Amino acid sequence: MIRHVRFDKKQRVVDELARRIECGQLESGNLLPGEHLLAQEFDVSRGTLREALAELKRRNYIATQSGVGSIVTYDGISLDQRSGWAQALADTGARVTTEILRVVQVERADLHSRFGTVHFIAIDRRRSAADGSVVSLERALVPAIEGLENLPDTGLIEDSLTITLAAHGFVGDRGDQWIGAEPLSSDDALLMMRKPGSVFLKAIRTTYDRQERFMEHVESLLDPVHFRMHLAFGGQS
Repeated sequence: MIRHVRFDKKQRVVDELARRIECGQLESGNLLPGEHLLAQEFDVSRGTLREALAELKRRNYIATQSGVGSIVTYDGISLDQRSGWAQALADTGARVTTEILRVVQVERADLHSRFGTVHFIAIDRRRSAADGSVVSLERALVPAIEGLENLPDTGLIEDSLTITLAAHGFVGDRGDQWIGAEPLSSDDALLMMRKPGSVFLKAIRTTYDRQERFMEHVESLLDPVHFRMHLAFGGQS
């Protein structure tokens, strides 16, 4: 019975997306919305949604590109960062807890030319694995507009920056991410309970919303014991 219910949910997604493609609502060459948004729209699990997308691909309604982009993994499992680090890690089944270190308003004149403002809300978070070891330290900047300027007083909704941004009208659409490596400074090493000079991955990510507004700039230090980069390439065109 459970399998029938899951099949019905999958088929509902397949039928509706196929209808949208056939009627031109989703045009050829356009990207589908992200998995998180589609799963929310159809009220299905990520697993059910992926089964539906696989069926659409098999029926040649959609296609995927090989050799485009790189993927961050946690313990070998790919992370879909479009919904934020917390959701991405939760989707892997990892038992990771998040601690909010600060939510404050800051002025960054050096970022005005890039983001068109000097007023930001800074959100610093530290994530730890089940054994208590710190696996990441994240410093985010969001524009102090559209109600976000009140975050130092109101805090994050459900302790999630992604949910909080969406509640204020910011839904990520595009962006870029750079990943390198650098030794921990004394201050960062103290926060991460590691030795100064320990080499961590460093990810710098900037996201813009559907209205082309800057919405988030995040610098993350990632424990290379858990986090890796994965690049898929080749295959048939």
